[in-house]
Amino acid sequence: MAPNDFSLSSASRRSFLSVSAAASAALALRIVTEPMLAYAAARQSMPANAVKIDSNENPLGPCASARQALTAILPQGGRYSFGLLDDLLETLAATEGLKPDQIRLYPGSSEPLHHTVAVFTSPQRSYVTADPGYEAGMMASNVIGTKVVKVPLTKNYAHDVRAMLAAAPDAGVFYIASPNNPTGTLTSHSDIEYLVDNKPKDSIVLVDEAYIHFCDAPSAVDLVKAGKDVIVLRTFSKIYGMAGLRCGAAFGRPDLLEKIEDYGGWNAMPITALVAANASLKDTQLVPERKRMNSAVRAQVFAWLDRNGYSYIPSEANFFMLDTKRPAKPAIDAMAKQNVFIGRIWPSMPTYTRVTIGTAPEMEHFQAAWHKVMTGAVTASVGAMPSAGELGRRRRDLDGLVVRA
Repeated sequence: MAPNDFSLSSASRRSFLSVSAAASAALALRIVTEPMLAYAAARQSMPANAVKIDSNENPLGPCASARQALTAILPQGGRYSFGLLDDLLETLAATEGLKPDQIRLYPGSSEPLHHTVAVFTSPQRSYVTADPGYEAGMMASNVIGTKVVKVPLTKNYAHDVRAMLAAAPDAGVFYIASPNNPTGTLTSHSDIEYLVDNKPKDSIVLVDEAYIHFCDAPSAVDLVKAGKDVIVLRTFSKIYGMAGLRCGAAFGRPDLLEKIEDYGGWNAMPITALVAANASLKDTQLVPERKRMNSAVRAQVFAWLDRNGYSYIPSEANFFMLDTKRPAKPAIDAMAKQNVFIGRIWPSMPTYTRVTIGTAPEMEHFQAAWHKVMTGAVTASVGAMPSAGELGRRRRDLDGLVVRA
């Protein structure tokens, strides 16, 4: 379909009609994203030449065909995206073996995550998640007054689905991220099936597959095809290198997707995101090649950590949890002093920090800096850390921020 074809599909028309009714509800929910969490965790200003391995970004950026599509669409930047949206829906449906009405497109996957929590949980219906786990759904739950039930991971760092079921017979949403953020570890498809088969009636299993392309694990999309009470989240931010362009999707039964869409309404997608995502899906070598590259660099880093006696949690994603053997904050600060910025801390694992897999040269910088920190050659006496007042302001900003992300 041509970029200037603005005819609305039936799905787009239905979405458009729901906007005014849903606008006030959408504004009531603070949508929190990964970079916002990094900012609230006292992220320092980064020089242009910094090694930025703190936010699970892909340093490769969009692929060549996506960049070409971006350049070509820029003259159409004054137009809305209706026809391009339908084009991407068709490509994504063909890629995943779904029907277009089993897909909704969003500027990232944070919005459908938050809206699923808002629709299917309440003060009487809990949100159940792993500990440690990605925090955005918990923050959405706090805004709407939902009880958050955090269940420790198993000894192999998988979601303990049986414990999750036992902990929350009143659950509205069970959130499964596989690979899990922050551990990068997998929950088996059979465990996800068990959760779906044994969950309370009318509850939803929300499977976040932001990092699925980095591993060999099977997707939960087959459960969507089977008509189960499952919503699967995908994003183009990770392996496709489009974090700054903002494109994501939710897969599910049409009736489930309509509920979350009716809550949040619909906004025109950025045309840049739509054409870049479409081009990326059509590049059949992109995912296997980037998966291979990430696996090779990750294996090299893990081999170096093993040789030097440093502990970590083996990961299947583009990040891993690194054991600092002491409270992690001083180690993070000492790394920043060397212009290497690593991730944040989860309360249940205070001696671990998350590290993103960057390029091979970036990880060589990381290794040299980490060795200095662990041998005491560099300490955490950085003078540019934010003041207590600044930290408080950042957290208040996060609590009050309303974004589309």
